Amino acid sequence: MMAKNKKPNPKSLARKPRGFPDKREDVLKAELDMIHRVSSVYRLWGFEGIETGAFEYADALGKFLPDQDRPNAGVFAIQDDDEQWMSLRYDLTAPLARFAAENWDTLPKPFRRYAYGPVWRNEKPGPGRFREFMQCDADTVGAKGPAADAEMIAMMAEALKAAGAQRFNVRVNTRDLMSGLLDSIDARDEETRLTILRALDKLDRLGLSGVADLLGEGREDESGDYTKGAGLDAERVKRVLAFAESGKSSRGETLEALAAVVSGNEAYDRGITELREIDGLLSAMGTPDGVVVFDPTIVRGLEYYTGPVFEGELLDEILDEKGRAVRIGSVGGGGRYDGLVSRFRNEEIPATGFSLGISRLAAAMSLTGELDALSGPVVVLVLDREHVADSHVLAHQLRAAGIRSEVYMGSSGMRPQMKYADRRGAPAVVIVGEDERQKGTVTIKDLIVGAQKAKAIKDNTEWRESRPGQVEVSRDEMVQTIKSMLEADN
Repeated sequence: MMAKNKKPNPKSLARKPRGFPDKREDVLKAELDMIHRVSSVYRLWGFEGIETGAFEYADALGKFLPDQDRPNAGVFAIQDDDEQWMSLRYDLTAPLARFAAENWDTLPKPFRRYAYGPVWRNEKPGPGRFREFMQCDADTVGAKGPAADAEMIAMMAEALKAAGAQRFNVRVNTRDLMSGLLDSIDARDEETRLTILRALDKLDRLGLSGVADLLGEGREDESGDYTKGAGLDAERVKRVLAFAESGKSSRGETLEALAAVVSGNEAYDRGITELREIDGLLSAMGTPDGVVVFDPTIVRGLEYYTGPVFEGELLDEILDEKGRAVRIGSVGGGGRYDGLVSRFRNEEIPATGFSLGISRLAAAMSLTGELDALSGPVVVLVLDREHVADSHVLAHQLRAAGIRSEVYMGSSGMRPQMKYADRRGAPAVVIVGEDERQKGTVTIKDLIVGAQKAKAIKDNTEWRESRPGQVEVSRDEMVQTIKSMLEADN
């Protein structure tokens, strides 16, 4: 009796872990081009590139690490053969802090560095939220004061522009303003302060009335879930909302509005002074109001940042599955973090910097149509296997001229080869049949122009007669003809 066919073991099926995206040429090219353009901005501003390893000792990362035997909440950790725990880096800043602390005595001070590469976070993945993604950072270690912060803010704006973003701004706030506001309304305990700041962070999504509910008794959302509020009385809610509404069309107007909300508070006054200095420095760097704005609702890393904080935000909107306009939002951020490097050494070492989420930025710009369409290689077709070497000669001539090209390596006929070229995103194909070989010519088909012209052709007879986007030239003219095609298509 024959045994029944068993179902394949699910463990042997081809599958990948959630949150670890596969990337094809279009995504890879977009991210690599973006990293090159952004890091070129950093280099232009005098920053030095460094690269650190993917793993750091878990205790050196100092974040996401609970008090337990296996430190794998938030990070991916393994135990080395010396029984020390190592974790994949969750960002590029913690490795910088370790590097700077180890090499501080020999580094130029301040130390200005940029870095790029993948980072990993052991978190629940979701739409647009991955567990492996690319970042591109810039940081200054060892510089106090608003000048270093202003430089970071201005450079982030330049980096976003270089990445290809067209509609964006960088929104800036500072810790002293928020601390002064909370002190002025007598919000002393940590839980109340956190509840207020989290409510402010939701202004874009919930509006003033929703934030007012969270500042007061609480709020019930559309699903029926109830969130307990900060318990502020009406007068204090009014003051916090006045603070939230202080953002105006220019940085100067915002500063005036903020100054009217709280008076006589040392931390708050210090925050106003700090933003005034940053405003003057940004103007000196040629960074206009519409690109960098002061926004009192920006809240980032309450236990991490110690001074100015800022976020880069795309202003484009896309439609969700219900046809509603949705703002893409933040694609990076940063601020001053004076405590991170200092915890490795018995001295104060200030630091400021920011990170751009390259993977998120590329995905967002793809949705808004701001990424350049991918152009594949020119494909040299092979119509006669006896003359395949001739096809390689032609491809070699194209590559020698700097034109990306390939020879078709399959075994199919002309029509499947044309379909292959189309799927590769090829801008053109080179065809050499027996007629061309005898005449010493090649036929070049511009697939981009050909597709555009073909839309206006009504029947197959007209198409066969016109051969849209197709030209026959001598072999000596092939390279220049394709160069001219590519320049015209771009």
